[in-house]
Amino acid sequence: MPTTITIEMLKTLVRSRPEDGHKGTFGHALLVAGSYGMAGAGILAGRSCMRSGVGKLTVHIPQKNNDIMQVALPEAILNHDEDDKRWTCSPFESCLPNKYSAIGIGPGIGREEKTAEALYKTLLELNFTEVPLVLDADALNILAEHPQWADLIPNDTIITPHPLEYRRLVESGVCLDNAILVLKGHPATITIPGNPSAQYQCPYGNNGMGTAGSGDVLTGIILGLLAQGYPPQDAALLGVGLHAMSGDLAASELGQHSLIASDLINYLHKAFKQVSNEHNP
Repeated sequence: MPTTITIEMLKTLVRSRPEDGHKGTFGHALLVAGSYGMAGAGILAGRSCMRSGVGKLTVHIPQKNNDIMQVALPEAILNHDEDDKRWTCSPFESCLPNKYSAIGIGPGIGREEKTAEALYKTLLELNFTEVPLVLDADALNILAEHPQWADLIPNDTIITPHPLEYRRLVESGVCLDNAILVLKGHPATITIPGNPSAQYQCPYGNNGMGTAGSGDVLTGIILGLLAQGYPPQDAALLGVGLHAMSGDLAASELGQHSLIASDLINYLHKAFKQVSNEHNP
């Protein structure tokens, strides 16, 4: 039977922030997200990453997404791809992967051949590092189309498929036994690799969260926690819990019918307060 995630469990996972902390203290995340026409995926994941407490965020984007990202997410550093509309080159062209504390790849990147090649090259580069990684959305769809690349996935990478993406991975024969599986849905389940594997279930959340962009928000939260130094298992459990609690807090005021993904980010601070020692006014 899966272990049920509780608020008490989440409270044990949240770290205190040092009083003398600065942006260098809280990590530098890299997010690869958003093809042309899908900039919103990068915005949602980037905003939720920032709201999760990360010190710095760099977003790798196609050139045509510059203006909307600069306006929608002024806190982020923008790293431009060689291509106008899609991800086609390594995000490490001018730096080493270990410049970053954690990396997230997938929301809105599309599945074009050049994007798949860029994912392959990036995984090759990451295979020689210990930088924590979260893969979502089209990064997982590309893996389902190239199951032989699964050997490049570092241990304890967090993958966050919804049921259809998970089915594609399974049917294509992708073996990700070394990855932490966050299977989105209500309830969400988290499987930690090991012998035997540990499984957790999140009782929070509601059907209002079944809306476009909700998964992008989850990816951003988990990425932000990883970049701050949370172990991957803790980042997965805490990220799922905070995401679901944000959805419940939003639905309590807005209703489930009217919930949209950006509402989850707007209520994330309240979820953090429920599981941390921060003062609640």
